[in-house]
Amino acid sequence: MSEQKVVKPYNNESSSKKEEVAEMFNNISKRYDFLNHFLSLGIDKVWRKRAVKILGEVSPKKILDIATGTGDFAIAALKLNPDEVIGVDISQGMLDVGKVKMKKRGVESFVKMHLGDSEELPFETDCFDGLTVGFGVRNYQNLEKGLTDMLRVLRPEGKAVILEFSKPKKFPIKQLFGFYSKYLIPLFGKYISKDKRAYEYLPESVAAFPEGQEFIDIMKRLGYKNIKSQLVSFGIATIYSGVK
Repeated sequence: MSEQKVVKPYNNESSSKKEEVAEMFNNISKRYDFLNHFLSLGIDKVWRKRAVKILGEVSPKKILDIATGTGDFAIAALKLNPDEVIGVDISQGMLDVGKVKMKKRGVESFVKMHLGDSEELPFETDCFDGLTVGFGVRNYQNLEKGLTDMLRVLRPEGKAVILEFSKPKKFPIKQLFGFYSKYLIPLFGKYISKDKRAYEYLPESVAAFPEGQEFIDIMKRLGYKNIKSQLVSFGIATIYSGVK
């Protein structure tokens, strides 16, 4: 297996990818929700609904949403009527915005937001019936370490559902998305978020991520079972799932 290229938001030699990802999301946290829905044209909401439906196959009562950000995936998971949803993220800024969102929606008693490292999850082994990660695994400093710890906190037969960007392969979506992600996303992101590098990093991190069969092979090697993948929106994103 070829060594994966390390892509960092700010490319500072003195800081780790993990530190830079936390800094980046703290910087853009107040504008993140607007930009996320604006740049995806709202399609991200449809992707999360589909991912939650896949998670619902195991009827989870205790759900962990990793790299929860401001909690959109955690909120979407409430449709499964769980007893508890816990969101964990490395960015305090994103969590602060998310906690306000939970109160406004009146779901703060069902969704708990915690500061934590996705690669060293602060939870016991065999703790959750299901977990979700939305656009987060490509930000891991050590992908395999993060995936391994995700598997650790799942109970036997629990399911992990991972939603992540991918690279469309077919004309004309490949060309259109390539232009959009390389030029328009950084342009809009720069002026709205006031962080030039944050939305340049997004397409760079997507390009470096081991998607498709390569990612499935990693999951399989780490011990995930019954692994499935589903392209959404002509391959702009992929939903992966696996069982412990």
